[in-house]
Parts: sequence; C-alpha cells; structure tokens
Amino acid sequence: MNAEGMFRRQVEVALTVNGEPVEARVDAGKHLVDFLRLDLGLTGSHAGCEHGVCGACTIRVNGEIVRGCLVLTAQLDGAEVWTVEGVSETGEMRALQDAFVQRNALQCGFCTPGMLFAAAELVERGGRPSREEIREHMSGNYCRCTGYEAIIDAIEQVTSDQEGAR
Repeated sequence: MNAEGMFRRQVEVALTVNGEPVEARVDAGKHLVDFLRLDLGLTGSHAGCEHGVCGACTIRVNGEIVRGCLVLTAQLDGAEVWTVEGVSETGEMRALQDAFVQRNALQCGFCTPGMLFAAAELVERGGRPSREEIREHMSGNYCRCTGYEAIIDAIEQVTSDQEGAR
C-alpha cells in the first residue's frame, strides 16, 4: 500500500470530548487539532506551526497537555479530551482567564488557548513560582503579540492569589 492509501484508511474511535461522548470514523492520519476544529467545530485550539513547536494547538488528553498537531485522532480511542471551550464552560480556568484579561495578556488570541493550558498546568502544581520559573515553563508556547511580560504577570498574579488563599 502506498502512503496515500494509508492516510485514507478510516478508523473508528470513541472518545469523550469536553465531557461528552463522541464516536467518529476518521482518516487514520488525521491530527487531533484538525478533528476538533473541522469535524467537531471546536475552533479554540489552533494549528500554528504544525510541528509541535509553537503550542497553539495545546489540548488536554487524559489529564496531560499535548500538542494536538502531533497526536493522531486514531490513537485516542477511549481517551478523555478537553479543549479550551470545555474548560471554559466548567470554569476551571476562570482565574487565569480573568487575569489574562486584566493584565492584557492576550491580543489577537491565537496563542491564548495553548497559553492557558500551559499556565493551568503550572498553577495546578501549587506554590508560587518565580518569574524565571514561569518564563521557563511557558517557553514552549509562542506569542507574537504580547511580548510575554503580561502573560507572566497574569500567571504570577494567579499563583500569588492562590498562595495567599491558603
């Protein structure tokens, strides 16, 4: 079989997306970000570099953040997938979303869903990371608009507020 035929092979998958069961027949080579955007209409995650470098396609799968442009949907039978739309509905990232708005840590919004998932991962660890630790953690997510300082400010605000509430 040639490469073209391999990518046209269809695979049945059953997964949970944002708490809802989804069953689909997908091309074996279809990436998760494309499935979410094109098949399910969940356009929060973006296909940026399509090489796993920029972080715009970051999604949570089975509790771990992944690059949606590197994961094939066919690999996810039985998986639990959360997109920015789903976690926004649950309110899970409300403090981060509010801080991003307050600190003007988003402009065009292209990178924001991936930034939020990466930031949430850091916030969930607890504690109060230094600006350098925040910068290092967020280094896998690119932004072309904000210059990062506002993003770091927003994350620092949330971790500080969280630490102060304990």
